[in-house]
Amino acid sequence: MEKILVSACLLGLSTRYDGKSVPCDAVIKLSDRYTLIPYCPEIYGGLPTPRTPSERVGKKVVMKDGRDVTENYNEGAEGALELCRMLGIRRAVLKSKSPSCGSGLIYDGSFSGTLVKGAGVTAELLLSSGIEVFSEDGLSELDGGDNNEGCIDN
Repeated sequence: MEKILVSACLLGLSTRYDGKSVPCDAVIKLSDRYTLIPYCPEIYGGLPTPRTPSERVGKKVVMKDGRDVTENYNEGAEGALELCRMLGIRRAVLKSKSPSCGSGLIYDGSFSGTLVKGAGVTAELLLSSGIEVFSEDGLSELDGGDNNEGCIDN
Protein backbone atom coordinates (compact mmCIF):
# COMPACT_ATOMS: atom_id res chain seq x y z
CA MET A 1 0.00 0.00 0.00
CA GLU A 2 1.17 3.51 -0.78
CA LYS A 3 2.38 5.49 2.24
CA ILE A 4 1.07 9.01 2.82
CA LEU A 5 2.43 11.47 5.39
CA VAL A 6 -0.45 12.93 7.45
CA SER A 7 -0.57 15.73 10.01
CA ALA A 8 -0.86 13.87 13.31
CA CYS A 9 -3.64 16.17 14.57
CA LEU A 10 -5.89 15.09 11.67
CA LEU A 11 -5.60 11.50 12.88
CA GLY A 12 -6.72 12.40 16.40
CA LEU A 13 -3.37 12.91 18.12
CA SER A 14 -3.29 15.89 20.49
CA THR A 15 -0.39 17.73 18.89
CA ARG A 16 -1.92 21.12 18.02
CA TYR A 17 -0.71 24.33 19.66
CA ASP A 18 -3.76 24.27 21.95
CA GLY A 19 -3.15 20.67 23.04
CA LYS A 20 -6.12 19.41 21.06
CA SER A 21 -6.57 17.35 17.94
CA VAL A 22 -8.82 17.90 14.96
CA PRO A 23 -9.62 14.34 13.86
CA CYS A 24 -11.03 14.19 10.36
CA ASP A 25 -13.04 11.08 9.53
CA ALA A 26 -12.40 11.52 5.81
CA VAL A 27 -8.63 11.52 6.43
CA ILE A 28 -8.82 8.58 8.84
CA LYS A 29 -10.81 6.63 6.21
CA LEU A 30 -7.84 6.96 3.86
CA SER A 31 -6.31 4.14 5.91
CA ASP A 32 -8.55 1.78 3.90
CA ARG A 33 -6.42 2.51 0.82
CA TYR A 34 -3.14 3.90 2.12
CA THR A 35 -0.67 3.43 4.95
CA LEU A 36 -0.94 6.66 6.92
CA ILE A 37 2.24 7.95 8.57
CA PRO A 38 1.40 10.49 11.32
CA TYR A 39 3.80 13.39 11.76
CA CYS A 40 3.80 16.73 13.57
CA PRO A 41 6.54 19.14 12.44
CA GLU A 42 6.21 21.34 15.53
CA ILE A 43 6.69 18.41 17.91
CA TYR A 44 9.59 17.05 15.84
CA GLY A 45 11.09 20.55 15.87
CA GLY A 46 11.16 20.53 19.67
CA LEU A 47 8.12 22.61 20.57
CA PRO A 48 5.86 21.51 23.44
CA THR A 49 2.14 20.81 23.43
CA PRO A 50 0.37 22.99 24.30
CA ARG A 51 2.33 25.99 23.05
CA THR A 52 1.80 29.64 22.25
CA PRO A 53 0.16 30.09 18.81
CA SER A 54 2.53 30.84 15.93
CA GLU A 55 2.08 32.38 12.51
CA ARG A 56 4.34 32.75 9.50
CA VAL A 57 5.65 36.19 8.57
CA GLY A 58 7.63 35.89 5.35
CA LYS A 59 10.32 33.28 5.94
CA LYS A 60 10.06 33.63 9.73
CA VAL A 61 7.66 31.97 12.16
CA VAL A 62 6.87 33.91 15.30
CA MET A 63 4.81 33.14 18.36
CA LYS A 64 2.06 35.49 19.47
CA ASP A 65 4.37 36.67 22.27
CA GLY A 66 7.03 37.64 19.70
CA ARG A 67 9.42 34.71 20.11
CA ASP A 68 11.06 33.62 16.86
CA VAL A 69 10.56 29.85 16.42
CA THR A 70 11.70 29.67 12.80
CA GLU A 71 14.50 27.23 13.65
CA ASN A 72 12.02 24.82 15.28
CA TYR A 73 9.74 24.96 12.25
CA ASN A 74 12.65 24.45 9.84
CA GLU A 75 13.87 21.46 11.84
CA GLY A 76 10.38 19.95 11.78
CA ALA A 77 10.12 20.51 8.03
CA GLU A 78 13.52 18.89 7.41
CA GLY A 79 12.42 15.92 9.53
CA ALA A 80 9.28 15.52 7.41
CA LEU A 81 11.31 15.57 4.20
CA GLU A 82 13.81 13.07 5.61
CA LEU A 83 10.97 10.75 6.65
CA CYS A 84 9.38 11.01 3.21
CA ARG A 85 12.65 10.19 1.50
CA MET A 86 13.39 7.31 3.89
CA LEU A 87 9.94 5.72 3.41
CA GLY A 88 9.45 6.60 -0.25
CA ILE A 89 6.49 8.87 0.49
CA ARG A 90 5.38 10.96 -2.48
CA ARG A 91 2.20 12.54 -1.09
CA ALA A 92 1.10 14.23 2.13
CA VAL A 93 -2.19 15.36 3.69
CA LEU A 94 -1.43 18.33 5.92
CA LYS A 95 -3.54 20.55 8.19
CA SER A 96 -4.84 23.60 6.40
CA LYS A 97 -3.88 27.15 7.44
CA SER A 98 -1.06 25.98 9.74
CA PRO A 99 2.29 27.83 9.77
CA SER A 100 3.87 24.39 9.24
CA CYS A 101 1.38 22.42 7.23
CA GLY A 102 -0.88 24.91 5.50
CA SER A 103 -1.04 24.97 1.72
CA GLY A 104 -2.86 27.54 -0.35
CA LEU A 105 -3.85 29.77 2.57
CA ILE A 106 -2.11 30.52 5.87
CA TYR A 107 -2.60 33.10 8.59
CA ASP A 108 -0.87 36.40 7.81
CA GLY A 109 1.20 36.81 11.00
CA SER A 110 -1.00 39.49 12.58
CA PHE A 111 -2.85 37.00 14.82
CA SER A 112 -6.10 38.59 13.66
CA GLY A 113 -7.47 35.54 11.84
CA THR A 114 -6.63 37.03 8.43
CA LEU A 115 -5.72 34.48 5.76
CA VAL A 116 -3.33 35.11 2.87
CA LYS A 117 -2.06 33.02 -0.02
CA GLY A 118 0.94 31.01 1.05
CA ALA A 119 2.26 27.77 2.45
CA GLY A 120 3.53 26.63 5.79
CA VAL A 121 7.21 25.81 6.26
CA THR A 122 6.78 22.02 5.95
CA ALA A 123 4.31 22.21 3.07
CA GLU A 124 6.62 24.58 1.18
CA LEU A 125 9.67 22.32 1.63
CA LEU A 126 7.79 19.18 0.63
CA LEU A 127 6.30 20.86 -2.44
CA SER A 128 9.70 22.21 -3.53
CA SER A 129 11.09 18.68 -3.17
CA GLY A 130 8.50 17.15 -5.49
CA ILE A 131 6.11 15.78 -2.87
CA GLU A 132 2.43 16.47 -3.53
CA VAL A 133 0.68 18.23 -0.66
CA PHE A 134 -3.06 18.18 -0.02
CA SER A 135 -5.12 19.71 2.75
CA GLU A 136 -7.89 17.88 4.55
CA ASP A 137 -10.25 19.95 2.39
CA GLY A 138 -8.60 18.79 -0.84
CA LEU A 139 -9.03 15.03 -0.54
CA SER A 140 -10.91 14.80 -3.83
CA GLU A 141 -7.69 15.89 -5.55
CA LEU A 142 -5.74 13.16 -3.71
CA ASP A 143 -8.03 10.43 -4.98
CA GLY A 144 -8.35 11.84 -8.48
CA GLY A 145 -11.83 13.17 -7.84
CA ASP A 146 -13.16 9.92 -6.32
CA ASN A 147 -13.42 11.25 -2.77
CA ASN A 148 -15.81 14.14 -2.27
CA GLU A 149 -15.41 14.08 1.49
CA GLY A 150 -13.56 16.74 3.35
CA CYS A 151 -13.47 17.97 6.90
CA ILE A 152 -15.40 20.63 8.70
CA ASP A 153 -13.20 23.72 8.93
CA ASN A 154 -11.40 23.35 12.25
